[in-house]
Amino acid sequence: MFAVIKTGGKQYRVAANDLLKIEKVEAKVGEIVEIGNVLAHGEGENVTFGTPFVDGAMVTAEVVEQGKNRTVIAFKKRRRQNSRRRIGHRQLLTTVRISEILLGGAKPSKKAAAKPEAKAEVAAEAKAEAAPKEAKAKKEAKAEVSSEEAKAAPLFKAPKGEPDDLTVIKGIGPVAAKDLAEQGIVTFAQLAKLTDKDVAKIDEHMPFSADQIKDWREQAKELAKK
Repeated sequence: MFAVIKTGGKQYRVAANDLLKIEKVEAKVGEIVEIGNVLAHGEGENVTFGTPFVDGAMVTAEVVEQGKNRTVIAFKKRRRQNSRRRIGHRQLLTTVRISEILLGGAKPSKKAAAKPEAKAEVAAEAKAEAAPKEAKAKKEAKAEVSSEEAKAAPLFKAPKGEPDDLTVIKGIGPVAAKDLAEQGIVTFAQLAKLTDKDVAKIDEHMPFSADQIKDWREQAKELAKK
């Protein structure tokens, strides 16, 4: 049996045990989520359509993973205004495995088993709550300071000497050059020597896609020779 569901503004055709990436739903790994917006269901040529949803129909799914999609770049520029804007967006996604397709108001027949990771997380939280309040406050304060320091630290260490004009590279404007400089990338040689691991790091923390960075890397290799 299959069903057509609607979630996150999109429609999906699903069957039991299908693995599916949908827009983020608030649930922990291992939990069962219910999707009540069933547009149609059927088996073979026998299909029932809803108006717009099928009464009493529901699809349950187990949350497998919470993650993000790859970065999407939106670039806007107005002619003769010297105005441009670059925005990066990474959509939050939830990976789910379809458990059951329920009809006629039927209730889910099974619940998801607790994951080992979830058990360990609960145990750690219980242990932290049992600790003295003063020690817990110190630990939280230390973690907060470490987090702020990590946010402030650039991804790379800028070399000494005169920086290069990165806007010479096609695709890097003043805004992108400033963003790169803030993360310690200021020369053609640095861009040329970026490893695939470095590219993945930039893709994760900055509003640039891996394809963009690899293109800049190839251009920088030629400029670094001059």
